[in-house]
This record gives sequence, C-alpha cells and structure tokens, in this order.
Amino acid sequence: MPTARLSVLGSGTSTGVPMLGCRCRVCTSTDPRDRRTRPSILLRFPAPPEPAPPAPASRYGAESSPAGILIDTSPDFRAQALAAGLDRLDAVFYTHGHADHIFGMDDLRQLNSAHAGPIPVYANESTVADLRRVFRYVFDDNYPHSAIPRIAAHVIVPPDPITVAGTIFEPLGVMHGDLPILAYRFGANAYVTDFSEIPAPALERLRNLDVLILDALRHRPHPTHSTVANSLRLVETLAPRRAFFTHISHDLLHAETERALPAHVRLAYDGLELDVEI
Repeated sequence: MPTARLSVLGSGTSTGVPMLGCRCRVCTSTDPRDRRTRPSILLRFPAPPEPAPPAPASRYGAESSPAGILIDTSPDFRAQALAAGLDRLDAVFYTHGHADHIFGMDDLRQLNSAHAGPIPVYANESTVADLRRVFRYVFDDNYPHSAIPRIAAHVIVPPDPITVAGTIFEPLGVMHGDLPILAYRFGANAYVTDFSEIPAPALERLRNLDVLILDALRHRPHPTHSTVANSLRLVETLAPRRAFFTHISHDLLHAETERALPAHVRLAYDGLELDVEI
C-alpha cells in the first residue's frame, strides 16, 4: 500500500493562537503546541507515483523534491511552507473561501518555478468565485505584472473524485453553518475542517478510516464549528483508528485537553507529521 507523509501546517482557528491582544493562559503558554497558525495540511510522497512532465530548470533544486498536495492556503502559508521545507507543489485543494483558508494563495507564485505550467487548484463553485473576486489580478490575462501565481482553477462537485499525483481525492459536502463547503477523503484518511454538520452521504464515506482529522474549535457551542464533545461523539460513531482535532481556538490548552481525550484521539498541532496509507 503506497504511503504519504501528512503534515499539519496549521492547527489554529481564524485568529491564530496566540490571539492578538489576548493574555489568557493559552495565549501566554510556553508549550509550542499551543502556538497555532491558521489551518492547512500538506501531503507529500517519497517520489511522484506516476510519470510527470519534466519541470523546468530551477535554481531552487526542486526537481527532485517529493510530490506535494496542499489543502488550503492560509494567511500563514509562507511561514508554514518554510517550516515544512516545501519547495514543490503539484496541486491545491480548497475547503471554502473564507480568509483563513485562501489568503495565502499569492505565495504560490514562488512555487511555480518547480511546476511545469500553472498549478492546478480545485474547489467548489462558490470558492472558485471567491478566489476570482479576492485575487482578481491572478485571473486577469491583461494584468501588466509577471510576479503573480500561475494557477488553473477547476470547479469540483461532490462526490466526483479527482486524481492528482496518482492519489484519488473524494470531495465530501459538509456544512459550515449555512455555507456548503468541502471535506476531502484520500485513501483511508480524511480532512474535515470548519464543519457544524456532516450530512449522511459524507458520513458514510468517513467510517472506519485510518486517520480522521476533524474540526473541534472549543468546548462551548459555536454556530458554525464543531465542539470537542460533538467531535468525540462523531469519532465514536465513525470509528477511525486514529483521530486528530484541528481548527483549535485559544480556549483549549493542549496538554490539559489531551489528558481528557481517549488514547486514539489527540489534538493536532503545527508541525505534526503522520505516515498515512494512500
């Protein structure tokens, strides 16, 4: 079974942690796991699992780098990519068009040199519309400057799968308040961030996984996010081998929260790396 390295680039909520102007015990914690950038994950393969067109010569030496597939470009993407040593990107999948998930897209331009042609990005129709609105210059053929990311946007519709770098990604429709957004299953793993409800069709595709990464914002109820208690109930129902909670606010102290969780459920943290079967 092929494997990939899954890296949690960011595990925080939209404000990040520490939150500006806050002096709570989490925001002043010295535990590095309590420092959370905005949410994103990265998949990397030891080698491209299928033949790819040769990349142009690059001073960055990225030609021999592993294939990289990103979910969301947070406002912290540049720092996250540097921390992860990312120098090649084969595709980006977007969950939805909120600022904490798309605002780092401009930094994709630094990775164009290691990709033969535009970097493909995949999202639902409303998110592609958000990208075109927020990054209008990227999609403007008459824009006079060359220092912009070169991307190719593709609208995807659940449950139609997409194959990238030999890996099948299943988009799953979930609800973020009243906004329909996407979760993604890849192999025996799934990433489900920013949800308040998971409709039945998506629930069926999330059962009995190896790794399930779920939104768990805080303990108190929230109108557009799952809580720790709600996500624990889902883990019990869906029965993954391992579960990790993400999109975490400054309400949750890492060490204290983990002590109250079952052994197979952990909090994600920035820099967490997992080997997953694809």
